[in-house]
Amino acid sequence: VQLVESGGGFVQDGGSLTLSCAASGSTFRFHRGGWYRQAPGRKRELVAFISNDGSLTYGDFVKGRFGVSRDNAKNTIFLRMDSLKPEDTAVYSCNSVVEEDGGAMNLYWGQGTQVTVSA
Repeated sequence: VQLVESGGGFVQDGGSLTLSCAASGSTFRFHRGGWYRQAPGRKRELVAFISNDGSLTYGDFVKGRFGVSRDNAKNTIFLRMDSLKPEDTAVYSCNSVVEEDGGAMNLYWGQGTQVTVSA
């Protein structure tokens, strides 16, 4: 299974971006997954997560600005980000735990996409 992120880029303070994380590969079933970010010199932190029961979890810093969703038909997780701030600048990466043939549960990560918010 491969995860490919897209949608990152440059945006001004207060702007919006939508990130996509498309999964492809052998037969699998999405179990849970989400988005994380890492800024230079800082630890990776949770941005948004979809649990296996569909419940959503957000990092404390999100404060209603972001929304995570999944399109099951397209095997894609989206992250809509509004009211972006310079401190949101980071590499954003998605992950997914999927169930593959034989029932194995495996974790996959995408390569990351850069989001830069200018003041």
